[in-house]
Amino acid sequence: MYPRNILHELHKWRASSTRKPLLIRGARQVGKTTVVHEFARQYQQYIYLNLERKEDAVIFQNYTRFSTLVEAIFFLKDKDIQQSNTLIFIDEIQEIPQAINLLRYFFEDFPDFHVIAAGSLLEAVLTENITMPVGRVEYKVVRPMAFNEFLEAMGEKSALQQYNTVPIAEFAHEKLIQLFHTYTLIGGMPEVVKHYIDNRNLTALQPIYESLLVSYMNDVEKYARNSTMVQVIRHVIRSMSVEAGNRIKFQNFGQSNYGSREVGEAIRTIEKALLLYLVYPCMGTSLPLFPDRKKSPRLQLLDTGLMNHLAGIQKEIIGTPSLDLVYQGKVAEHIVGQELLAAQYNILSELNFWTREKKDTTAEVDYIYVFDGNIVPIEVKSGATGRLRSLHLFMDSSPLQIAVRIYGGILSIDSLKTPNGKEFHLLNLPYYLTGQIDAYLAWFNKQYSFT
Repeated sequence: MYPRNILHELHKWRASSTRKPLLIRGARQVGKTTVVHEFARQYQQYIYLNLERKEDAVIFQNYTRFSTLVEAIFFLKDKDIQQSNTLIFIDEIQEIPQAINLLRYFFEDFPDFHVIAAGSLLEAVLTENITMPVGRVEYKVVRPMAFNEFLEAMGEKSALQQYNTVPIAEFAHEKLIQLFHTYTLIGGMPEVVKHYIDNRNLTALQPIYESLLVSYMNDVEKYARNSTMVQVIRHVIRSMSVEAGNRIKFQNFGQSNYGSREVGEAIRTIEKALLLYLVYPCMGTSLPLFPDRKKSPRLQLLDTGLMNHLAGIQKEIIGTPSLDLVYQGKVAEHIVGQELLAAQYNILSELNFWTREKKDTTAEVDYIYVFDGNIVPIEVKSGATGRLRSLHLFMDSSPLQIAVRIYGGILSIDSLKTPNGKEFHLLNLPYYLTGQIDAYLAWFNKQYSFT
């Protein structure tokens, strides 16, 4: 079980005439290793190195020249060095930090070999002597499984076919919304999804979530500078579900007595492990984006299923008629953010929201999304369209005539007018189509004009 969408990115990388060694980022247990193993079927020869294993790590520790290292890899793995159709996969590369520097020499000295490396918490192992080989390596990120990957794993062929049909048929709505509720409940971690598919037992998933959290704590704690920071990191991980979806302050995070500096360091360490994201506000309504990193960010976690487990709100989701009713709407907003990120494979990709702060009033739009050179506002909420006050304020200063609402209803388009008289179209997307937002924005643009 693994996120399959990234295979398309790997195939493009393989076919590129300017291909460089590829460094895959991602939190532990999101499926990085599994997806590369699957991709390796395309090659005549595959060499797998795991630097957590001593016998593989020693290759990168004891060598005199880089060419000798490469020869040792092929010799010790009993492979043919003359076979150019070879994929070399260096897993857990953070265990031997100097191996990160060596990736550049594959590009410079052995360009015929296809090389992929994967690791977690890479920034934590970088020093003055160990740096990212800028210009000699490409980067991709693997995230938890998206909804369409979940449908494929579940064997829901007809649902997946409708998901991929633009526009979707209205008769598919009820089934897809129920499937999306299940996806929202359990999240997109491959091990969790596989166990659910095999057993259909929600209670049995609890030990898996706990195991994931313990492994994350153990992983991140290795890079804490002292025992106090270990305790702060543990507190942040245990408390982050309570703060998810909120604009946070580092001071006293999670109702603690920890100071801003301690919490800030802990959060940045956990962020390096890609267990959470800080979503910063923007004030503009057209490109370029300028996130204001001096203002309070909103907290987004790696996976909604993990958030639900930490917060203990699974039962609320099971019987809910609408995700908006769960956890003050945080679950709905969080899963939309997860879906928006799922299709972004660039490590620099990030979520942003829009805000306008004045002395007596504040307006916020849940997300802003860049499409075809435009900033499209996205609101995540149900209710009457006339209650979208912040969205109307955004549209008054936007050059566009389109906005998006993601909600529990059917696909539709409304023609609206702001209180100041600006006319615009509101594309209403059901939650389960969040991952298809590019396709639906293109579909909309064929019928109407963005500007």
